[in-house]
Amino acid sequence: MMPLSPFAALLAALPGLAAVQAPAAKNPVVVIETSLGDITVELDRAHAPVTVENFLAYARAGFYDGTIFHRVIKGFMIQGGGLTPDMQRKPTKPPIENEAGNGLSNTRGTIAMARTADPHSATSQFFINTADNVRLDRGREGTGGYAVFGRVTAGMDVVDKIESVPTTDRAGHQNVPVEPVVIERVRIVSQ
Repeated sequence: MMPLSPFAALLAALPGLAAVQAPAAKNPVVVIETSLGDITVELDRAHAPVTVENFLAYARAGFYDGTIFHRVIKGFMIQGGGLTPDMQRKPTKPPIENEAGNGLSNTRGTIAMARTADPHSATSQFFINTADNVRLDRGREGTGGYAVFGRVTAGMDVVDKIESVPTTDRAGHQNVPVEPVVIERVRIVSQ
């Protein structure tokens, strides 16, 4: 057995100090600034590292600036982060690995990645659950699940306001807000 370093020996000799640990790394925090108000989201890097880094990379690049919430379904979710107000799809990076099944559930106030029928097709689009949608979790109803990667910590009133806007069909899309709800930018508060 190796002898303790002088610092380790001091810690071991002082009651209670041996249990002191370095503070856990803080999760990244972003503010989604919209035309209807701000939504603060704490991202969960421990449970969804690939998804969080993907989201942060898009935010750092200013990709979300000027996109819209283009799919709003009352009692379900609000989806955005890929289309412009004129319903044009922005070019994205390659899809990422689906991190559904990470222990996080699609409950009210969580943020998750939108995708196609291919479980590993998520790029930039995300949605915020406005209800408990656990049926979207991995393994439910035979799906690959939708990866939750964070939670709204402030601004659920804004999410609820967005969820309540009138919607219509537009440019081949359903549930599109009549008046665009613009994501002005996603500001990174801490990484």
